[in-house]
Amino acid sequence: MENILEELKWRGAVNQVSDEAGLEELLAKKSIGVYCGVDPTGDSLHIGHLIPFMMLKRFQMAGHRAHILIGGGTGSIGDPSGKKSERTLQTMEQVHHNEEALTGQMKALFGKDNITIVNNYDWLKEISLLDFLRDYGKLFNVNTMLNKEVVASRLEVGISYTEFTYQILQAIDFHHLLKTKDVQLQIGGADQWGNITAGIDLIHKMEGSDTQAFALTIPLMLKADGTKFGKTAGGAVWLDAEKTTPYEFYQFWLNQDDRDVVKYLKYFTFLDEAQIAELAKKLEEHPELREAQRRLAEEVTEFVHGKEAVVQAKHISKALFSGEVKALTAAEIEQGFKNMPTVEISSEPENIVEWLVDTGIEKSKRQAREDVTNGAIYINGDRVQDLDAVIDPAENFDGKFVIARRGKKRYFLARVTK
Repeated sequence: MENILEELKWRGAVNQVSDEAGLEELLAKKSIGVYCGVDPTGDSLHIGHLIPFMMLKRFQMAGHRAHILIGGGTGSIGDPSGKKSERTLQTMEQVHHNEEALTGQMKALFGKDNITIVNNYDWLKEISLLDFLRDYGKLFNVNTMLNKEVVASRLEVGISYTEFTYQILQAIDFHHLLKTKDVQLQIGGADQWGNITAGIDLIHKMEGSDTQAFALTIPLMLKADGTKFGKTAGGAVWLDAEKTTPYEFYQFWLNQDDRDVVKYLKYFTFLDEAQIAELAKKLEEHPELREAQRRLAEEVTEFVHGKEAVVQAKHISKALFSGEVKALTAAEIEQGFKNMPTVEISSEPENIVEWLVDTGIEKSKRQAREDVTNGAIYINGDRVQDLDAVIDPAENFDGKFVIARRGKKRYFLARVTK
């Protein structure tokens, strides 16, 4: 699709647009500057953050100039959007650490073409209190600010002056990027509408009402069961491989509900309409094959972690499903067994019955002997039925691990620590 707005609508990615006709006309005429911001409240993005940035990526791929704003300045204040209570202020040291981590992630996702990464700390830190009040405060009507949903929703429980002024800072950002980078469109989540339109109002007051500046927000993403997308029983799904391993990341997408998977293919992949229609058809005809989920997991994992991570995630998945864990490397075991029951063992060889009891995998020697004899015990993927067998951690996985399995699916990871 040549029309980027039409494509975003088809993908279900448009919630609100300011002056849609004007934006459509501008996009048809030239390559424009587009920006999306994120505050460094943590040292990694999670997949909820990814939603507006996927849209920014689509603008980048369509030949527009993408700008990522890391909110080093606003992040030290705290955005009240989507929050029921006041944020705890971070130390500036923590903010700077998070800035660096997020900048690295953005570079990995967006590459070098048509992309600029800026930090609003660079210009916000230059504004004195008197300049802020005289140059900007005069242009904001308190009544209008109070009516913005982001503030109105907090009036009952209370909002500090610090967070109340957040929308002014974000408006300053939009104006600054318009003047210095010719950025005319800001993208954000549905909860950012008030902050973004505050920027448009400021631009019109400072530069004239005919100055072209636009807002585009993305709908709040809900799963088919009505719950918020991106959260799991274990918490957020992070883009940082240390927080959420590529294998866990891959599994998250692989396990999506049939009712959600086509929506996620539209949002999170760069597959076109025909490819997604084909996957939707396969889902309808053969849902048990989970082909749409598999493709979703492959596409998003490759985008975030690269091709090698997809190969590795599939390799781990296949090994765990088949029970042939011996083919895994020590690094793959770290990923695939991160959330499995784990025990610490010594590197000394030990009789299997004693080993099973010492690790707590079996409660008694009698039970251990029974399970070994009955063929219920697998060590490093091999069934062990000899009661005199010896477990030697040095034999596999660089001497770092022993993988035990009881029955069909009950895995245990024994980690050599002494």
